[in-house]
Amino acid sequence: MGEAVTVHFVGAGPGAADLLTVRATRMLGAADVVLYPGTYVDPGVLSHCAPGAELVDTQGLDLDRITERLVGAHRAGSDVVRLTSGDPSLYSALAEQTRRLDAHGVPWDVTPGVPAYAAAAALAGRELTVPLVAQSVVLTRTRARSTAMPDTETLAAFAATRATLVLHLAITRVRALMGELAPEYGADCPVVVVHRASQPGEAVLRGTVADIADRVEEAGFRQAAVILVGRALDPRGGGESFLYDPARPRPADGG
Repeated sequence: MGEAVTVHFVGAGPGAADLLTVRATRMLGAADVVLYPGTYVDPGVLSHCAPGAELVDTQGLDLDRITERLVGAHRAGSDVVRLTSGDPSLYSALAEQTRRLDAHGVPWDVTPGVPAYAAAAALAGRELTVPLVAQSVVLTRTRARSTAMPDTETLAAFAATRATLVLHLAITRVRALMGELAPEYGADCPVVVVHRASQPGEAVLRGTVADIADRVEEAGFRQAAVILVGRALDPRGGGESFLYDPARPRPADGG
């Protein structure tokens, strides 16, 4: 084995083995060591790994032990892939892992993946930015038994924008959260909950701010769900974009 020049952080996508990028599958096929979050990555994703690759499930490891595996594999000259669920730019602990690699002098790079919210929107069949309704998307999470939220990032502050709201890691608090959102979004505002997007057992629940908690509790969802909130989710609403307006000036055909 030749000496690896980087540790590769690779987005595994939302779950389905065929929703990885071509680059991601190529990197998995060449890796000697693959670290993956077993709680979130569907086993089918690992089918892209080489038959002899060492596969390490990180769900039982803390950050220091993960770092030890990455640094050790790199120094042994192994090609190393660290899989993250969805896209590494969101809730992947990329910042803290790469800080530790920098401290050890280990180079790294990042390969993006399909984020969970994009897979959820695709299953719902909705664009999250609809002309005259919503032109912004807020990607956020809430605090339960997890890392504290910054004081400036309250749900009420985001709700005041009435942008399309995407809530990660929030499914166990859906009733309380809808109560916080109701004053700004309205009880009749559409809500879509997508459970395990693109994975076995995927499910889509549609409702409103007023009734989605009942539907979630009836379904028994406790993890691996994305909550979409906003008027853009209503297929009956919205205007049309200026980009495709017939009245918009365009270059003459044929140049």
